[in-house]
Amino acid sequence: MGKIALVTGGSSGIGKACAITMAKNGFTVIVTGRRQDALDETVSEMGSGLGIACDVTQSDQVDGLYEQIVSKFGRLDVLFNNAGNNIAGATIGDTPPEDFLKVMNVNIYGAFLCARGAFNVMRAQDPQGGRIINNGSISAAVPRPGSTAYTSSKHAITGMTRSISLDGRPFNIACGQIDIGNTASNMTSQMSAGVPQADGSMKPEPVMDVENVANAVLHIASLPPEANVQFMTIMATNMPFIGRG
Repeated sequence: MGKIALVTGGSSGIGKACAITMAKNGFTVIVTGRRQDALDETVSEMGSGLGIACDVTQSDQVDGLYEQIVSKFGRLDVLFNNAGNNIAGATIGDTPPEDFLKVMNVNIYGAFLCARGAFNVMRAQDPQGGRIINNGSISAAVPRPGSTAYTSSKHAITGMTRSISLDGRPFNIACGQIDIGNTASNMTSQMSAGVPQADGSMKPEPVMDVENVANAVLHIASLPPEANVQFMTIMATNMPFIGRG
């Protein structure tokens, strides 16, 4: 049995691709998400591993998830803290408060609960330590128009990453962040039709295959304990990020 890894939001998109790539490269992977049937599909494509349904915004369910992992595998080596959501683009004045909270509840509170649970497992196990990889976004550095909720959440993820890195040092827990731009997925399917730009125009943007992200996460997860990727940006080469606006 290889390193034990947990991937949140593992039933689709980036999480699913990363889980499959890690499983095919020697990791024992647990995927979690809200729908057991979708998780079972991922596990089938991984060829091994385990799917455990969990709502990452519910602390009791997250606690139960880690209890099951420790009970079955005895330890946890890697968390890919990936689960997240978004809402339709709108100015801050047109963003309903409940929509803002919906994004923050998953992207921040859910990420906090999952990182907290992994941290406590990794701190208590013998040998001590592990690795937490937070899924940020290029929005953690440069926002799109009409993205107050999502951009705020991803800036917060950067602060969480830095804080966990410091908190983890005495316990051999590394924490890094991958900031992803324009990966081909359901969230980016509309980009070929046009995406709002900072100058008010709508322009199509290039996307990249999700396997590029999966291989990047695999690389970070495979590093020895003494090495860490603190921040990585991986993006479609010609997307408007450098020089955006």
